[in-house]
Amino acid sequence: MSRKRSAPTSPTKPAAREILFDQLKQIAQGLGETFAPFCEVVLHDLTDPNNAIVAIHNDLSGRKVGQPATELGLARIADPNHAQVISNYANTFADGRQAKSTSVGIKDASGEYVAALCLNVDLTLFQGLQSAIGQFVSVDAQNGPRESLNPASADAIRARIDQFAARRATTPRALSAENRRTLLQELKDAGCMEVRRSSEIIAAHLGISRATVYADAK
Repeated sequence: MSRKRSAPTSPTKPAAREILFDQLKQIAQGLGETFAPFCEVVLHDLTDPNNAIVAIHNDLSGRKVGQPATELGLARIADPNHAQVISNYANTFADGRQAKSTSVGIKDASGEYVAALCLNVDLTLFQGLQSAIGQFVSVDAQNGPRESLNPASADAIRARIDQFAARRATTPRALSAENRRTLLQELKDAGCMEVRRSSEIIAAHLGISRATVYADAK
């Protein structure tokens, strides 16, 4: 059963609440400046639901200071057991733009909701970027010509190196100098060193210089 909010009786409560809201205003300002211009940050005073908005940064919703609490704010006022943090829920601005919202309820020492700090992210730009990136990275895998930008047998050389390192329970770049010389000798015996640009392929996969490859292969 929800509890009705009672008016504060102690003269210290208004002072404490003023200090609390002053700190919350600083937090709202910091969040607003950090996530500008994509995120609207709104601070609600739930002790005055008819004039709930006390601060708003990056105004994306068209609301103003002094406007009333939302349905979520009213729900918290009516029920102190209402969820304190509701994150990443779908929302919509008045003009139809899609938003992602997070609302954090703030309670006083008695467990009553006195404030809410809300973040509303405009997804319009990010959805546009997502679409543009999707178009940019798309490829025609069916109708394009068959071509590899890797030299012939490059994958085979890398596979041999990986298998050699795996047999020694390590990675290609962690091979000791002795093991690396053994590897280069195996690659040379297998004819891998005859492949065009083989020294570049091996050097890149082992994380060493071509000069080291030549030295170890002797």
